[in-house]
Amino acid sequence: MNFIIWIVVGGILGWIASMIMRTDAQQGMLLNVVVGIIGALLGGWLLAPLFGTGTINQNDFSVGSLLVSLLGAVILLAIVNLFRRGTPR
Repeated sequence: MNFIIWIVVGGILGWIASMIMRTDAQQGMLLNVVVGIIGALLGGWLLAPLFGTGTINQNDFSVGSLLVSLLGAVILLAIVNLFRRGTPR
């Protein structure tokens, strides 16, 4: 059951991050889930130690962990946009 919640929350976070970065029209539902989960891993690796919180990948569903995971997904999309277009958006 925890895996299903992880997929759903990752998809929602990936979708919100794609709307923030204006790449929602280029991505489908599956890519939103992938961006949300990998963004949470990236956020957990880079940002969680700075803010002293966990991520959704660590079964921590607090507001801080959701924000760290969302910020990680936004950073991931910015990196992808940098390599795709040559400039971040």
